[in-house]
Amino acid sequence: MADLPFTLDQLRILRAIVSEGSFKKAADSLFVTQPAVSLQIQNLEKQLEVSLFDRGGRKAQLTEAGHLLLGYCDRILSQCHEACRALDDLHNLKGGSLVVGASQTTGTYLMPRMIGLFRQKYPDVAVQLHVHSTRRTGWSVANGQIDLAIIGGELPAELNDLLQVVPYANDELALVLPVKHPLARLLELSKEDLYRLGFVCLDAQSTTRKMVDQLLARSGLDVQRLRIEMELNSLEAIKNAVQSGLGAAFLPVVSIERELNAGTLHRPSVVDLQVRRQLKLISHPARYCSRASEAFRRDVLPVFASPDSPLRQSRSPQGAATQGAAKVEPLIDEGPQLPSQG
Repeated sequence: MADLPFTLDQLRILRAIVSEGSFKKAADSLFVTQPAVSLQIQNLEKQLEVSLFDRGGRKAQLTEAGHLLLGYCDRILSQCHEACRALDDLHNLKGGSLVVGASQTTGTYLMPRMIGLFRQKYPDVAVQLHVHSTRRTGWSVANGQIDLAIIGGELPAELNDLLQVVPYANDELALVLPVKHPLARLLELSKEDLYRLGFVCLDAQSTTRKMVDQLLARSGLDVQRLRIEMELNSLEAIKNAVQSGLGAAFLPVVSIERELNAGTLHRPSVVDLQVRRQLKLISHPARYCSRASEAFRRDVLPVFASPDSPLRQSRSPQGAATQGAAKVEPLIDEGPQLPSQG
């Protein structure tokens, strides 16, 4: 068999240039010099007898041949990564790694708890958490860059048949008010009361804001009648704004537990209004499943799953999920109610 016209290092450099957008940034990310990066690409183009980059512009742009090679590059490097993971597993769980994914709110408020529980039992496993949009997370699972992920949004249609999707938990939004708001003395409000409130929300262009508006509309609210007083770019900023008396907000239950327990936010119920959706666990059934990933599925995921989730039900006969849940579930509301995300 003839020698291959490229090396893994050259493919890594090609991938880095595309990811970083320039030869210089790629060199910095790989801790090598820019001339070394340029030389490797020149040698690769010479060996392949094609041009991979259009050097006419200021930004590194792939040619048609470059785009073609990049597709194979991703698959080759992904397979190499899987091979390394499989070899690491020979050492059981005294090493190795686990890569999990989540959307923004789940990654901020829920995943750290799950990872903490996992690390208590398997302290020698290196854990990475990738927090991105549902779309990007789905593709990362499909490409083998993430072992498993919890998502709340809709996957791209082309991934629905490729990935395994399992119902995981209920995702609920709660109305919160400043504790000194005139309506904070009430435990229950009507939908009409909401139209008289001023709201603090995420930016209208954010995917999470669009998702929240869709959930509210499906629950029977006329979103156009809600008075938006302020738009901010993070849930933490919104929580602080509500606590400062700047307006009301709909926030994921799991993101406000500390404030509710401390009495710095008021959560009234709203008559005939429940804003929920289902979070899902996604994985790639055809890709290698590491022992670390199996352990996370077995020992952690059932603890936080809804009672009707297949993950909780599959563990109940052995009692493992029930025993773990007794220790962890006081951290979250009954049923576990998880955060909203895009």
